[in-house]
Amino acid sequence: MPKQTKQQQRVGELDREKLYTVTDALSTLRQYKRKFDETVEVAMNLGVDPRHADQMVRGMVSLPSGTGKDVRVAVFARGDNAQKALDAGADKVGAEDLMEDMQAGNLDYDRVIATPDMMGVVGRLGKVLGPKGLMPNPKLGTVTPNVAQAVKDAKGGQVEFRVEKQGIIHSGIGKLSFSDDALLANFKALTEAVVRSKPSGSKGKYVRKVTLTSSMGPGLKVDLAEVEGA
Repeated sequence: MPKQTKQQQRVGELDREKLYTVTDALSTLRQYKRKFDETVEVAMNLGVDPRHADQMVRGMVSLPSGTGKDVRVAVFARGDNAQKALDAGADKVGAEDLMEDMQAGNLDYDRVIATPDMMGVVGRLGKVLGPKGLMPNPKLGTVTPNVAQAVKDAKGGQVEFRVEKQGIIHSGIGKLSFSDDALLANFKALTEAVVRSKPSGSKGKYVRKVTLTSSMGPGLKVDLAEVEGA
């Protein structure tokens, strides 16, 4: 059996059933930080079965402290809208040329935005963008005539959350180098948005467990009293 590292031994000594405040959890994660700036992640176990349409949980939320990562944005637009998207900081803007580029496998983007008139072109990319969760969607604000604002939102810390098959939402809320206040603000913004998105088909307890972790750190259970409306 491989010998455990000191880090693994320390993690193994943690009380897995202890409930933390967000501030205490962040303090504990910093004790286990590595040499790179790790992402702080939230996992929310929800009382939903996303196989049923009336139990799907999905939405967008703007994290007030940003994400700490460079978000790459592609925009489908023509004419003035294309120029507005570029001026707002989009990494790639185009129409049929962008579609062909994506069909060729160039999909290094975190967000894809489109003006409504471009959906005929974007629709041909359903099998390419759909599995990656990149398909523009009017409900998420990624199909919009106001591409400049959509690009600014994406670049400024707006993240998408979507429940997985097991009823769990995973989302990064910033970097371990962020201050406690910055991460706490992002945590509250995310969890409150998920609580507000409770679907009509969810019965019983909605938020069942919340865990805070970092890229290489242990998973710490957060006291549900920290989650607004849980």
